[in-house]
Formats: sequence, structure tokens, C-alpha cells
Amino acid sequence: MLKIFISTTMLLPLAWLASPKWLWTYFLVNSSIIAMMSLVWLNLPFEFSTSTGTYMLVDQISSPLLVLTCWLLPLMTLASQNHLKTSPLPRQRTYLIMLTLLQASLIVAFSSTELTLFYIAFEATLIPTLIIITRWGNQTERLNAGTYFLFYTLAGSLPLLVALLAIQNSSGSLSLILLTMKDLMMTQTYTDKILWLACLLAFMVKMPLYGTHLWLPKAHVEAPVAGSMILAAVLLKLGGYGIIRITMILTPLTKEMAYPFMILALWGVVMTSLICMRQTDLKSLIAYSSVSHMGLVIAAIMIQTPWSLTGAVILMISHGLISSALFCLANLNYERTHSRTLLLVRGAQAVMPLMATWWLIANLSNMALPPTMNLWGELTIMVSLFNWSPWTILITGLGALITASYTLYMFLMTQRGPTPPHLGQINPSYTREHFLLMMHLAPMLLLILKPAIISGTFS
Repeated sequence: MLKIFISTTMLLPLAWLASPKWLWTYFLVNSSIIAMMSLVWLNLPFEFSTSTGTYMLVDQISSPLLVLTCWLLPLMTLASQNHLKTSPLPRQRTYLIMLTLLQASLIVAFSSTELTLFYIAFEATLIPTLIIITRWGNQTERLNAGTYFLFYTLAGSLPLLVALLAIQNSSGSLSLILLTMKDLMMTQTYTDKILWLACLLAFMVKMPLYGTHLWLPKAHVEAPVAGSMILAAVLLKLGGYGIIRITMILTPLTKEMAYPFMILALWGVVMTSLICMRQTDLKSLIAYSSVSHMGLVIAAIMIQTPWSLTGAVILMISHGLISSALFCLANLNYERTHSRTLLLVRGAQAVMPLMATWWLIANLSNMALPPTMNLWGELTIMVSLFNWSPWTILITGLGALITASYTLYMFLMTQRGPTPPHLGQINPSYTREHFLLMMHLAPMLLLILKPAIISGTFS
């Protein structure tokens, strides 16, 4: 555990002191070594967790998310090189330092056993993300997007802080290990129900639950490519991870208390999929599709069966890789055409045929075609939801149908059709870009050979 965390913090002096000529090379090589080292976490003994002292621990729930976090840092570095090559050197160094700080705080958040430490790390991820969006965003709207992101997250997090203090006061400890061993049977008072709601609210905003999702499309559209990648791939999963951890220690007081969240989540799957059908902005379409997928994850975590939790973890990991790949592809289009409008970037297959292959694989994975991990996660969730209530098959089936529709719409609008004259002079695709996409999509196709690696210990 510590070897990864200390290696990550050592990237801070490297980013600040490396010679300008070799800055990106050194950072990329070192972050790639850390990503490779982190794969050891996937080989944990089934019964035991690896612990570092009292406060940090890696188990089967957090290890896939930790590996995903480490895996993305070199990929974000690769994706951002072209975006930052004309920036002054201090800005490039600051950008890399922000990415490193974000990874370090995410490692602490995913591995902490103390809820106080988890809360501090959860909030610490906010600062680098906010700086990346507001400083390196593409449009003038980035300050507005940063404000939405900051206040939505803070408004959800403050009740969580109060709830954690109340739990500390009543049980005498905020250690996850102790709280899971202790029988926290709360009484049926309204105070305890508010406490349960306050604990979940911060994570529901982070996921985001439909209704608290307005910050997400704004943040995604305005963020630079690395900001979009880390937001979609890891920061949304921080909410899901928090819900899994909290619901394990706070059993719902009554079965009905989860119903409003279930209804909003499942309704959000259909509504945000329909919103995707009428988007004209490519990044906005991918952002809304993330809300739709996370709705399935929230619904699965809320019913708390082993199958549904397994499906939730698998879908979080697979969605992290695929949505990150889609944002990379959207950024490649944007760097060449300087527009995210779907009508202006159509017909790209004739100009960049190999890039169209990556688009096809990423889109087929997004609509959960076999053999992709998305299919495994969505099927597991749908089966467990059907077992919980047969009526949910109507909503999940409709959601899957609309997801296939908007994904095909996205592919056809960007790749097929007559090529506009202004696309005739664009740059060809580079080896760096193909390698970047291969490192996103190859793990997806390999993981289907052994899904147990990222399924947690639930099944």
C-alpha cells in the first residue's frame, strides 16, 4: 500500500524539478511504473486484506478502484500532451502536480478505514478537480461549471460531516472495521432516519443521482480532457464506493427508506438516456450517458444483495474505462476540428479510418454488447433488480434500448455520412493516440476472461 502512495507523492518533486525537455517523458514513465505496480492489488488472497497500520486497508471492494485510479494517471498524461504543449512551463508543471495530488487523495479515500480520514480525502479531491476545470477548461463557461461543481458537492457533503460526528458520539468510533463488527441497530426515530439520509446524500450527489446531476454535464463539457477522464472514470465511482461502505454499517431502518432513491435512480436511467438522444454537443452526450449508467449502479447498491453489489462494482470499473475512452475520442475530434457539435464533425471515418475502429469498439462497449464487461455488469444488475421486483425489467429494458439508440446515433453522427470540406485538411491520427485508446480498451476485453478479479467478494 505504502509503496504506491509514497511513489505517487514522489511525482510531486519530479514534476516541479524535472528538466523542461524531459518533463512529460519522466512523468509518463514513472506514473506507468506505478500503474504496473498497482496491479498487485488485484491478486489479494481471497479471505484476507492487506493492511497498512490502523488507517489504511485494501480489500476486494477497493482494490479494483485503486488500480483504475493508478491506471488512469499515465493515460491522462498521454491525452493532455497536445493540449498543453503551447502552455508556459510553470503551467505545465502545475497541471501535472494537480493530477498527482488528485491521485494521492483518491488513493487515501479508497483505502482509508477511518470514516474521518475518508471524509477528508473525499473533500480533498474537490480542490485539484476544481482547479483543473476552472484553469484549463476550454470555454469561458468554465467558471460557472466550477461553481456548480463546488456548491453541489459541498451542499451534499456538509450533512455527511454532521452525520459522522453524530455516529462518533453515539458509537465512540468511526473505524469501518469496528463499525461492521458492532451491531448498529438504530431505533426507528426520525432523527435516525435523517442521519441515514445525511450519510447517503453526499455520495448521491457525487454519483450523481438523477435530480442532483446538473453539475455533471457542465463540469464535463468545460473540463480539459484529463479533467473529463478522471471525473467520469474515478470521481463518480467515489460516490458508489462511499454508498457501499456506508450502507454496510448503517442498515436501512425500514425497507421502504430506499424506495425514493430507487425510483429516482431508475427514472434517471430512462430520462437521461432520452436527454442523450437530443444532444448536439458530443461531450455533453457522453456526460449524460454517465448519469444513466450510474443510475443503474445506485439502484443495484440500494437493494444490497450479493449479486447486485457484484454487478455494481463490475459496472463501475467497466464504465470507468469506457467513458474515459469516449472522452479521449471526443477530445481527438475537438483538437482537430475545434468544435464539439455533432453536425460539424461527421464523416470522420473517410479521413481517419483507424480511429473509426476505436470509435466502434468504444461505442459497442458502451451499449453493452458481448464480449464486454459492461454486458456482464448490466446483466447482473438487471437480474438482481428483476429478482427484487419484476416490474423493474420494464425500466431497465427500456433504458438498455434507448442506450443502444443514442450510442448508435453518436457513432453514425461522428463517423458516417458525407465528409464536410473543412475536414479534408485535418491532421492524421498519431501513434500516441492509438496507444492511449488501446490502453483503455484492451483491459476491457481482457477482463471478460476473468471477471472475478473486479467483482469484489460478494458472489
